[in-house]
Amino acid sequence: MDNHTSEPTDAPTRLEIAIRKTAPGTSLRLALDMVIAGRMGALICVGDTDAVLAAGNDGFPLNISFTANRLFELSKMDGAIVVDKDLTQILRANFHLNPDPSLKTSETGMRHRTAARMSLLTKAMVISVSERRQVVNVYVDGHSFQLRTVAAVMSSVNQLLTTLQTSRQAIDRSLLRLTSLELDNYVTLGDIATILTNFEVLMTANDELRGCIAELGSEGAVIEMQRQQLVAGMDDEYTLLVRDYAADSSIESAARIRESFRELRGKQAQMPSPAQVGETLGFKGLQEDSVMKTLGLRTLSRINVVREGMAEKIVDEYGSLRELLDDIEQNPERLDDLGVNNPSVLANSLYRMWGKKE
Repeated sequence: MDNHTSEPTDAPTRLEIAIRKTAPGTSLRLALDMVIAGRMGALICVGDTDAVLAAGNDGFPLNISFTANRLFELSKMDGAIVVDKDLTQILRANFHLNPDPSLKTSETGMRHRTAARMSLLTKAMVISVSERRQVVNVYVDGHSFQLRTVAAVMSSVNQLLTTLQTSRQAIDRSLLRLTSLELDNYVTLGDIATILTNFEVLMTANDELRGCIAELGSEGAVIEMQRQQLVAGMDDEYTLLVRDYAADSSIESAARIRESFRELRGKQAQMPSPAQVGETLGFKGLQEDSVMKTLGLRTLSRINVVREGMAEKIVDEYGSLRELLDDIEQNPERLDDLGVNNPSVLANSLYRMWGKKE
């Protein structure tokens, strides 16, 4: 029998586990589909069994191996079914749950209220199948999510894939243009705000798509490959872009700034204004047409001869991409001293990006 301390403690992790355990292709999902097809109801507690058993009484001790068919057959009885966290054993059937009625819940049906309260009282994943409405709700920490059919999830997936493709194309075009603007030393806050907004759209769609893929279980493998293709390299590009234009260019600061952008997108329906973007980057009072200076980390990291970690050294030495360009032809030995191999190749690469050399 599993115990309370073996369960993950944070609700997001337990919710993620619950989604995966109830996804298509799992034995538990097969059993739930059978219950729905049989037009029955059910109440199932998975995990934290010591606490679950302490919150109820009676029922039939079973301690039998878990199978989808057994769970389906036992659902024909009243009361709850208690299953261990690894879904290897069915411990009780027809078990009467008595959670504290003072635990607050917005649920109305008796089965759903019991499920919500049990998920508040214990660390169990509690599943309620509505006999009347024929829907499955999974409760973790008092919160519920409703299982969707594969067709319903795929409808969301198709929309999110379209958003990812559109956002990725927009970002790729914008970053190419940004490199030229950086080399011309004329990047405005409006330019940066637009690209950062596109990154946030991409990241939002990516997060939602990952959730859909978890819901799809074994049906989501191909979608996951598509997702990975569409977001490949974008996380690093986003961080480098933030570091290039933030008042504090450290990796830790970039992580905080990205989290702030994530919170902004969750708090307001419209995209953040350029002024909000500027403040999040650490600058107050900037206007949309304010000129921004880039460090050049993102551009330098694209050049083959710039080894990992070398872009930071170059930026520390020169201060900005513009100062590097101003000095690179007159004083290539300075790059030699930093340990850059073939500084002439670096110079030619930058000038080709700029369009000043063949």
